[in-house]
Formats: sequence, C-alpha cells, structure tokens
Amino acid sequence: MAPGPGDSPGFLLWHATLRWQRDIAAALGPLDLTHVQFVLLACTWWLNSRGEHPNQLALARQAGTDVKMTSQVLRALETKGLIEREVDPADTRAKRLRITGSGAELAPRAIAAVEAVDAEFFRPVPREDTLTLLRRLAAAPEA
Repeated sequence: MAPGPGDSPGFLLWHATLRWQRDIAAALGPLDLTHVQFVLLACTWWLNSRGEHPNQLALARQAGTDVKMTSQVLRALETKGLIEREVDPADTRAKRLRITGSGAELAPRAIAAVEAVDAEFFRPVPREDTLTLLRRLAAAPEA
C-alpha cells in the first residue's frame, strides 16, 4: 500500500507551516502588522539597535526576503510611520533605513507576541531539538 499524506515529511511541513502562519497572523493582527511587515520592522529595529542603518538590499538579505517585495513592504511601514527611508550620502541611489519612535516602541511588543506564539507552537518539542532541526533545514545545501 502506498504511503498516505500523513507519511510525507513535505506534506506535514506544509500543514505545520500553515498552522504556524495562522497563529502568527492572529498575534500580529491586533498590532496592525502582517507577518512580512513584522519581519522587516524587527530586522530594522535589531540592526538599528546595533548602530547599523542598512539599505534595502542589506535588510532584504538579513530578512531573507525578495528585494522588490521588501521595497513595497517598507513603503507600507513608512506610511504607518514605523520606519524612515533616507538617502544614503555615500550612494544617492540607496536608501538607509531608520526606525522611528513609534516603530521602536512597536517592534519589541511585536517580537514578544511572535515569540509567545513560537513558544506555544514548538512547546511539544525540546527547544534545543527544535533549534537544531530548524537550523539544519534552513541551511543552504552543500554543493
């Protein structure tokens, strides 16, 4: 007998991802953030808190997002008053990103909300086992 969908790691990962994304969306909804907006806001906040003011390309690389989509989402975050995009004096084609006061207040609250979802979602598996597996799955395959 052929294995069913419940025996397919990819199918199970798909369903786990969908459940996790729904939980994240529910946690971020009251903060008026989409998941992608959260990721880009949190990465900008984190980099700025370390004295870095990334351009859009550097932020997209940090976040693992598409550059064009990153630009569109940053525009939305800018409209919400959460980030500012400033011309880079060293390269006038590039925009440096800076979190606003509102963004700096919202980012830690949003991170706490997402971390609470993660803690509950991954609770059935020991934290170190979860991190080991996810680091392995996220790593680029060796050539």
